[in-house]
Amino acid sequence: MQSDVTPANADRVTTRTGISETELERRGLKLELGAPVTCATTVGDAVVVGCGDGTIRFFRPGQNPIVKQAHHGVILCMAAYKDVLLTGGDDGRFLRISPDGIMEELADFGTKWVDCVAASHGLVACSSGKNVRVWVTGQPKPLNFIHSSTVGGLSFDAKGQRLAVAHYGGVTMWERGKRRWKSSTFAWKGFHGSVTFSPDGKYLVTAMQENALHGWRIRDKGSLAMAGYPAKVKSFAWVGDTPFLASSGADQAICWPFDGKFGPMERSPLCVAYNRKQIATCVQSLPDEEAVFAGFRDGSVLLSKLDETEETIAIRGSTEAEVTAIVVSPTGSHLLVGDAKGNVLWVSLYFGGQL
Repeated sequence: MQSDVTPANADRVTTRTGISETELERRGLKLELGAPVTCATTVGDAVVVGCGDGTIRFFRPGQNPIVKQAHHGVILCMAAYKDVLLTGGDDGRFLRISPDGIMEELADFGTKWVDCVAASHGLVACSSGKNVRVWVTGQPKPLNFIHSSTVGGLSFDAKGQRLAVAHYGGVTMWERGKRRWKSSTFAWKGFHGSVTFSPDGKYLVTAMQENALHGWRIRDKGSLAMAGYPAKVKSFAWVGDTPFLASSGADQAICWPFDGKFGPMERSPLCVAYNRKQIATCVQSLPDEEAVFAGFRDGSVLLSKLDETEETIAIRGSTEAEVTAIVVSPTGSHLLVGDAKGNVLWVSLYFGGQL
């Protein structure tokens, strides 16, 4: 069944022709890194940024950023589990990096890029081309899963028992058994990129090469088509207790409900953080809040509650560079925004007890 993006709430929010510098920006740290921000995540007590020149930067409240050279080219992906950072790059290397910046090479794929990484519960995975390698704590050698086409995304479920591998034609789900891993296929035509499990483990969702999301109800492989986006969905994030899956690809954050027996099937999404004539390129949840950040092609960032009647808060003004990363620090106190020109905003979210 298919649901459609219909931004009918556009006339219920304030339209904008451009967002000027905000109070948060004026009191924050603004840096020009000299290379595009390609990815970012949290690890330990830090927010870590990966860049197009192979460097990573650790941001911690009250400290100057720490810079490390990790790869010999573009950092394509990163993930973290507890205090360990994992990175993959177009130099073919897959690295494990400690909180103090000590690097260990787990694999070298030569001229093939490391496109995706994932980690959960003592499991570490990366993909290069059609291959996925999985390192299991306590086992001397990694497992190698080969797929029919290039891998577009990796994701473990919350318990670390299942690994979703997105590729052309759908998703292969590998489930960990007592003696071996078993695979099952969730089919849908087209190329599937980023993939995620719902927090309760009942659904799989992918961002497709087309302007759409696609999902499956895992128990019976029932399909969920979420279409109608004016642009490609580059980012999604789980938000709130319902939960909602917030997504980019429109002039606002499109938030699909995944509660009940059928999730978003034949239901309309919430549409929040409207930004006139701009396309959202990055979304992120505000932890412990029913709220979502949305970053746009012009560099602006808005924050909105999951309520179409609420006004949005301007977090960052226009910079004429596409937002590529939005990350909230592990304590929830600071926000990092990065863009395609290497501009970074690092700022305390709360001032005088208020946002």
